Amino acid sequence: MKRMLMVIVPAALLAGGALSMSKGTNEVMKNWRELTDFEESVIVHGSTEAPFSGEYVDEFSDGTYFCRRCGSALYTSDSKFHSGCGWPSFDSEIEGAVTRRPDADGNRTEIICSNCEGHLGHVFSGEGFTETDTRHCVNSVSLLFVPAENLETAVFAAGCFWGVEHAFSQIDGVIQTTVGYTGGSTDRPTYSDVCSGSTGHAEAVKVVFDNRTVSYEELARMFFEIHDPTTPDRQGVDIGSQYRSAVFYSSDEQMEKTEELIQTLRENGYNVVTQVNELREFWPAEDYHQDYYVKNGGGSSCHYRATRFQD
Repeated sequence: MKRMLMVIVPAALLAGGALSMSKGTNEVMKNWRELTDFEESVIVHGSTEAPFSGEYVDEFSDGTYFCRRCGSALYTSDSKFHSGCGWPSFDSEIEGAVTRRPDADGNRTEIICSNCEGHLGHVFSGEGFTETDTRHCVNSVSLLFVPAENLETAVFAAGCFWGVEHAFSQIDGVIQTTVGYTGGSTDRPTYSDVCSGSTGHAEAVKVVFDNRTVSYEELARMFFEIHDPTTPDRQGVDIGSQYRSAVFYSSDEQMEKTEELIQTLRENGYNVVTQVNELREFWPAEDYHQDYYVKNGGGSSCHYRATRFQD
């Protein structure tokens, strides 16, 4: 059973971070980016940017479009097409990412982010632009585009995944965090399965980030400093293999950088027991575990940062 050690995350973790409340609303605090006045006017209040004024109207590079407010992946570049309408156009969304609802004008269909309900634009059909005969007309300001070569995923296990996710979600350049299970042999494990210790899975956090803003090394250094990498199968009061210290790399570069950092820590006198494994299947945890600290405490965490690197 998890015990909540309520330690406030140091200000250093919050600098440039994403935790905010939308200005002018009474919404519960979430891991959402702070919006400018114009972004809020569109995403929160449903206004529209001027045609041909958005930064993504003529963007056709390979990559992914995320919700600017909450970081959910909404569209891939494969679905984007040139319609000449003055706003970015997509003929399909990532499954489950976009919700349709009647617009307030009574005539059109509004599209919103399924996760945070931020306004995206409107959807139209019957125009014949592509085979799907569908056009998502989206405000650029509602989106955040990351080119494929700059989009990376890292997976870290550092004890209770509630606090680990909360810490990573505060870092500028982190687009999306998801808590889940990996490193074991059981397909589609539940929380109770993992807690039994029989699955081989660890509680882990998947971090999607823009490497133009934050590097893998910066994230890995933080990983080693927000938990104790010298205790096998334990973090604080949480004991069991599911709480082990582990990095699940998705590239040779991530593996090599992780091993370099471990060697540096050992030279600094730390008996690091962190496992370094190739990332296999990552199973997202149940919804109530996602953004746990934001939902259940408004910003406190059981992980805090301690300096372990000298440079």
